[in-house]
Amino acid sequence: MPERDIPTIRVADTADRTAIAAMLARAFAEDPATSFIFPDPEQRAKRLPRMFALLFDEDAHGMRLMTESGEAATLWRGPGRNRTSWLDLLLHALPLVGLFGTALGRALAVSNAIDAHFPAGDYWYLHIAGCDPASQGKGLGGATIRSGLERVAGSGLPTYLETPSEKYIGFYRGLGFEVIGEWTVPKGGPRFWSMMRPVP
Repeated sequence: MPERDIPTIRVADTADRTAIAAMLARAFAEDPATSFIFPDPEQRAKRLPRMFALLFDEDAHGMRLMTESGEAATLWRGPGRNRTSWLDLLLHALPLVGLFGTALGRALAVSNAIDAHFPAGDYWYLHIAGCDPASQGKGLGGATIRSGLERVAGSGLPTYLETPSEKYIGFYRGLGFEVIGEWTVPKGGPRFWSMMRPVP
């Protein structure tokens, strides 16, 4: 992308919560994991904005980045903060039950499988990365991820992510990540690929 076309990436704050959650809901509308959690497309469209709003809140202790107009965003967790604590779960217990309803078991199956496959050691965790379908193909998602990678480069730590979409493996490889594992969520859940980007 020519230098003049490089988008401005900024830190997202609480005022961006609703717009980012709605954008991520559109970005993940056909994602294998969200489709497993919410098999019904109408329920998925209704519940995903609430789910991503909660995830936006959970990642307040990490790093939340977005393009200036919110076409793409990334949510990061810092070293040692990849797992959701029991305190966080208790604080969100009622919202979680209200959000997931009968899908709670499938949501916990995905969450528990992700937790079980985190690698050992310290690293930055690229928790969520999404781009509005209407803005895909313009390099905005990649620019937002690269901005995060540049910001954590001074930590001297690698970066980790997992994806349930095989089609994105090449995209992440282009950003320096390599597959370090492959696994499946139990009880008919999706397959995931774990990927790590070593210290530059």
